[in-house]
Amino acid sequence: MPVSDTSPTRPLAVLFTAFEPSGDAHAAPVIAELRRRRPDVEVFAWGGPKMHAAGATIVEPTGADAVMGAGSLRKVSEHWRLNRRIRRWLVSHPVRVHVPVDSPAANFPICKLTRAAGCRIVHLVAPQIWAWGSWRIGKLKRLTDHVLCLLPFEEDYFASRGVPATFIGHPVMNEPLPEQSESAEDETGADSALPRIALLPGSRPSEIRRNLPSMISIVDGIRRSDYPDMAVRIISADEKAAARARECMHSIPRFITIVVDQLHETLDWADAALVCSGTATLNVVRHGVPLVSMFRTAWLPWMLIGRWVVRSPMRALPNIVAARRVVPEFIPHFGSDEAIAEALARVLTDASMQEAQRDAFIEIRAKYEGHHPDREAVDVLERML
Repeated sequence: MPVSDTSPTRPLAVLFTAFEPSGDAHAAPVIAELRRRRPDVEVFAWGGPKMHAAGATIVEPTGADAVMGAGSLRKVSEHWRLNRRIRRWLVSHPVRVHVPVDSPAANFPICKLTRAAGCRIVHLVAPQIWAWGSWRIGKLKRLTDHVLCLLPFEEDYFASRGVPATFIGHPVMNEPLPEQSESAEDETGADSALPRIALLPGSRPSEIRRNLPSMISIVDGIRRSDYPDMAVRIISADEKAAARARECMHSIPRFITIVVDQLHETLDWADAALVCSGTATLNVVRHGVPLVSMFRTAWLPWMLIGRWVVRSPMRALPNIVAARRVVPEFIPHFGSDEAIAEALARVLTDASMQEAQRDAFIEIRAKYEGHHPDREAVDVLERML
């Protein structure tokens, strides 16, 4: 592992780089704790509004138009220009520690720059090398001094491969739940309807575009065949995501409501959830709501590339953390939605399946008990400083 310049003459400064709303959310509490504990440390960021509110000096805002993967040629060109700007910035703003937050495709090139500039590197959110792209372990060894892991098994996985790592818990699993409150009034007037289903189509534009039309078709089919009084809420993180959700539908069926920034209220309200794969599944687990996870993708790219690089036999986070299949997952999904509809219908009607999921969710939550992600992350950052 390259030796970083930690000379006392180097300013006490930390640089965070995050490129998606999820990264902004992961980094913000760590920044707030670092500023509380070490007000003498300057914190700079390529980041979002939550990082700014936590006390970081934003060099450039990021995350407004996040995409999954490498994206288009336009995105590649944007990241190339961004790297040039970061290289120039580092010349006049030497920092001791660089904290890349998730997004390894975007962050690894920046790690090369900060490593060359003498920074120590602490990854917040471990690259999912255990799931795909295992050849990246060599790159990670060269471009990290420590990895902060959000999944319980990752610490041992990386440590056994010579990468210093610490499991710190997960912001979704370890922050206190708000007190259960009355859910916001359903503008359809269907609050008393049963069953109640929450749809979580993701936050990225590409996720919403790929998944939400199928989700709506699935619940509409179940409603028509079995539950004429069904009520459905689409959970949107913000108004932009809600606007994207509306764009996916020529008209919004009367039994569906789009709610904004009402995640906890809606999960308290719901009997079941249909969830785009990712961190959202952990929110549903924390509320104990039975779920089905899906992620629609294109068939040809998956057959040509995806199936060869993705090695994890399970892809829904509850199944990965539990190390067994506890929720139905359709990841990747292409073609007919019939199997997903059948799985969701079973989740709604099969009491034994609901009980098995809730029991597994208790086990998953137990793996996170006692952790404080922001404090444990800053413990590592202070050692690096």
